Formats: sequence, structure tokens, C-alpha cells
Amino acid sequence: MSRRTPRPRPNAVTASSPCPCGLPDTYGACCGARHAGSPAPTAESLMRSRYSAFAVHDAAYLLRTWHPDTRPQRVDVDEHTRWLGLEVLASTDGGPFHQEGTVEFIATYREHGHRDTLREHSRFVRHDGAWVYVGPLPR
Repeated sequence: MSRRTPRPRPNAVTASSPCPCGLPDTYGACCGARHAGSPAPTAESLMRSRYSAFAVHDAAYLLRTWHPDTRPQRVDVDEHTRWLGLEVLASTDGGPFHQEGTVEFIATYREHGHRDTLREHSRFVRHDGAWVYVGPLPR
């Protein structure tokens, strides 16, 4: 019986890969640092790291950064969804000295061979000193 070394999935994100969030740093220096425990300094930074968590299938991070009042029991990340890009349209407040903030964005993805977009205007607040996602603002 032979043992195979598991091959990385095609398009797998590594620490030296470009960050999925679209900023010009590597995943390890950008959103990977957030996923490893470095707190997000702004609401936009948290939103970008949550987008990247979907891209790398890190459901635990998504739950950790969700406000306890609105957090679901679990998050299912579809292994067949490929996140293609993130465009931040606008943000309000959400800086180092704010307690609340919003970020409006468009995320592009491919799922089951179909390309689509998700547009959301998200609300973020500080909870126990850290930025957390509350949910989408009503349209």
C-alpha cells in the first residue's frame, strides 16, 4: 500500500498567495493574519477578512467575527463556490475610534458553473473591543 501526499486543491490560497480581498499584500500578511487571530483595526478590514474567509473556507472565523445576537448556529461554506473578486463601494465610520460602521460591497463568485454577484450594505459594531459583523442593512 502506498501513501500519497495530499496535493493542494487547484487555486488553493497559501500564505504567499495574493490576498483574496484584493488588497496588494499576500494572504499571510493581510487577511491570513486576521484569520490567525490578529484583530481587524477597522470595519472594512473585518469585512475584507470575512470575504477572504469564504474564499478559503474558514467557517470558524466567520462565526467568531459574527455578533452573538445575530450569529447563526453554523455557517456552511460551499467547497464548490469560487470567490472571484471583491469591490468595496463605500464605507461609513468603522475606523479605529468608532463604535459602529458600515461597508457596502459587491462580491463576485462562480458556483456550479454560473457567475453571479452578491451586493450587501453590511453593519459592523465593536463587541468586547473587537469589530464584529451584525448583518446586512435593510434596503
